[in-house]
Amino acid sequence: MDLRYPLGTAAVALLLLPLGYQLYSTTALTPGGATPAKTVAATPVVPIPADDAPAITTADLAVAQQDKEEATAEADASEAVVSAEPAPLPLPVAPSPAENIAVSSAAIAPQRMQESMAPAAKMVAGAPSPTTLASPMDALSGDSFASFDEQRLKVVAEEPVSTFSIDVDTASYSYVRRALEDGYMPEADAVRIEEMVNYFPYDYPAATSADAPFKPTMAVFPTPWNPKTELLQIGIKGYVPPADGVHKPSNLVFLIDTSGSMDEADKLPLLKRAFGLLVDQLGDQDTVSIVAYAGSAGVVLEPTKAAQKARILSALDDLAAGGGTAGAEGIELAYRLAEEAKVADGTNRVILATDGDFNVGIDDPERLKAFIAAKRQSGVTLSVLGFGRGNLDDATMQALAQNGNGNASYISSFREAQKVLVEELGGTLDMIAKDVKIQIEFNPAVVSEYRLIGYETRMLNREDFNNDAVDAGDVGAGTTVTALYEITPVSAGGGLVDPLRYGGAESAAQAGDATEIGFLKMRYKLPDSDVSQLIEAPVTPDLVYGDIADVGDDMRFAAAVAAFGQKLKGSVYGGSMDWSDIAALAQSAKGVDEGGYRAEFVGLVKTASLLKPDADDGGAADCSGENCATD
Repeated sequence: MDLRYPLGTAAVALLLLPLGYQLYSTTALTPGGATPAKTVAATPVVPIPADDAPAITTADLAVAQQDKEEATAEADASEAVVSAEPAPLPLPVAPSPAENIAVSSAAIAPQRMQESMAPAAKMVAGAPSPTTLASPMDALSGDSFASFDEQRLKVVAEEPVSTFSIDVDTASYSYVRRALEDGYMPEADAVRIEEMVNYFPYDYPAATSADAPFKPTMAVFPTPWNPKTELLQIGIKGYVPPADGVHKPSNLVFLIDTSGSMDEADKLPLLKRAFGLLVDQLGDQDTVSIVAYAGSAGVVLEPTKAAQKARILSALDDLAAGGGTAGAEGIELAYRLAEEAKVADGTNRVILATDGDFNVGIDDPERLKAFIAAKRQSGVTLSVLGFGRGNLDDATMQALAQNGNGNASYISSFREAQKVLVEELGGTLDMIAKDVKIQIEFNPAVVSEYRLIGYETRMLNREDFNNDAVDAGDVGAGTTVTALYEITPVSAGGGLVDPLRYGGAESAAQAGDATEIGFLKMRYKLPDSDVSQLIEAPVTPDLVYGDIADVGDDMRFAAAVAAFGQKLKGSVYGGSMDWSDIAALAQSAKGVDEGGYRAEFVGLVKTASLLKPDADDGGAADCSGENCATD
């Protein structure tokens, strides 16, 4: 039987299969915007016949070669047709926060994308990938923060005096909370420990008179993350005017960003609802004005009495995001309206609300800060509310609020808007003291080393304390402010710095008075005064607790928040405490917890433990029950 024809047919089939696949791949539909790659025809492989198999003739190969050349020509013609057709344009879609993250991460570096692919493959396979989950959020989102170094340890014999401005801002905690709830670890510079500690209210004794609007509360107790050191906690609570007292009038100007980037659910729509809450809290004699900038720049609402709530809310509701960042004289318009409606013996404040676009009419950041500082002298202050993600310029927010004698808050949700603009309205609007500075001198006979926890962006020179021309933080009605120092007692022998060989430290210690740990000084100005007043108090041994369990809930909770902030930042001093121990300490100090903010904090610790487990056990804090379990 002649097998040449069946074998020839088989050879042709073998040669045509790759060509058929090439033809299919070339003419098949490709994703939008993709360019089909030109496929180079492979040299035909001639099968070598076995010894007992009939030989393939030259005629068979000629037929196969002719068929191959015809198929290649047809494929090239098809490719030319596909290449000539323009790729369909994608439909415009407003990017979601998740899409913004994806685009930003692709634009950062191809290397980052490659590094993320391997962990992703492991997750698909079912293997846990904590390092992927723990990626810093702002590195992907485009938000920016001022860079700063952690407070360093200081030797009392060399630098016994520490001076800083108080900080009542809370933006850092709100941002960190959102990052963790979205499944990301925040970048270190987004974590300002003093703002995290001061986010929570504390039950310090309040002053009884507006003439002396606060008094310090102090305690010294063991450090939960270092058995050789102690924490000195300093707390104040602003004077709270009586509820039946005379209402101080408010003159508020809302300066609202309406640029195109505000067209997201957590930006302009949330902003409108947030300001609606604020308007509902105002009295009939208060005044509201609205200025928009960027997309729809100009005066939206002339000064209007808050009794006309419907008119104010309608003006807010009509705001729409769109356009570029062309800007206008937004900041100057806002201050002009504030000065036109200025009230005596009341609050005159511009409230800037933005997602980070500060093109408000003055482009130079330094000139903008100088403008706001000059207006502050005229009695008009500035607060900043940040919204959304992807464009947040936190550093500028902080700088403007500080120069404007106001506060900076980050509104991540409607609940946060309620906290800032309803529950803490007095602290937000009613300033009871300005330019508040703290200075403490440690006794080298008792304390060998110290470090201030947080307040890196609020440090002052020693001579600034008595200089009334130097600006500092302001305290609103009922606002609590907390500062923590980690100190090393001389008797503990736990100092990290070796003593001087030639007796400098020893001489200083001999000169000290062992009956005091240190001496506290505070300076402040009343709202209508430019001359500071002084508060002094010694830090005495009777303030020392031998066991952290003996101190009040507020002190233990503040220590837990400080430990949490240090661990998030990767502190070289206090970052070794386990998540479970932090959660247990916070859980033990929840107290009454009006609003549930402390319980929420315990939940955040658990979330952080899942995103970045402790290296030693990889476990997470078990805080699901009433008591948080510890190892």
